[in-house]
Amino acid sequence: MVVNASEESINRIGIVLADTTLPMKERFRALFTLKNMGGNLAIENIAKCFIDDSCLLKHELAYCLGQMRDEYAIPYLVQVLKDEKQEPMVRHEAAEALGAIGKEDVIPILEEYKNDPVIELAETCQLALGRLVLPKSEANVENIYGSVDPAPPSQIKSLEELEKILNDENETLFNRYKAMFSLRDIASPESIIILSKALSRGSALFKHEIAFVLGQLQSPLSVQYLKESLIDETQNDMVRHECAEALGAIATVECYDILKQYLSDQKVVVKESCEVALDMCEYENCPDFQYADTLEKITS
Repeated sequence: MVVNASEESINRIGIVLADTTLPMKERFRALFTLKNMGGNLAIENIAKCFIDDSCLLKHELAYCLGQMRDEYAIPYLVQVLKDEKQEPMVRHEAAEALGAIGKEDVIPILEEYKNDPVIELAETCQLALGRLVLPKSEANVENIYGSVDPAPPSQIKSLEELEKILNDENETLFNRYKAMFSLRDIASPESIIILSKALSRGSALFKHEIAFVLGQLQSPLSVQYLKESLIDETQNDMVRHECAEALGAIATVECYDILKQYLSDQKVVVKESCEVALDMCEYENCPDFQYADTLEKITS
């Protein structure tokens, strides 16, 4: 969705996004407002914030640039991918975004990092490369969530077969992701439980994507599983962060109570994720609440 707005308005929203004195939830709303606007100036305002101290915000910047699918963002994402000073969670998201944009020009840079010692980055580059060699009809398949996914859904419809592929660590990660997105799209209670149980196995990258799709599904059936991973301090930060955001999307009273308990978590990325997730809880429970509302705020 591209929203018409003046250059002044876009830059003012960019100022909100870059303002480190504001609560993270306000900056996130500014980010998603810019994402909805689209265009070069919105991308420039998003990319300026890759110097921020917040790993969570930078991760989300990269995610939004990928979802915008605008090749103007490619140089910014390549720079983040190459920057070893950036957190693995941020570099991984930059690689995923390059795959989402879908330009074959980025294949050499992804090839360069597909065996990186940072496992989350290596796995993401492998997935992105798998996506880029797909026929466009398969790579660009749409889903009801409106997301650009790292892999298309599998053509297999048997829950038993999909569960077997999903949990088979000898299978390629790309095929496991295809099974994951197929189970998401089936969206039955059985498929949701299969996905929820998979939160307890696999790499950090795999588990973080499971949490992401559970957030898309917004089913209370997954709350207990997401809670277990969120409270488990031995889990990778990217897994705990994604579990928090998924709970925010599900937005039941139980989710709200769980998230409040971790607003002071020792891991900053988890703490900030809970803050943003609580804001999402309010959005999901208020029919009049527009989430990406920064344009309205700065012009009112």
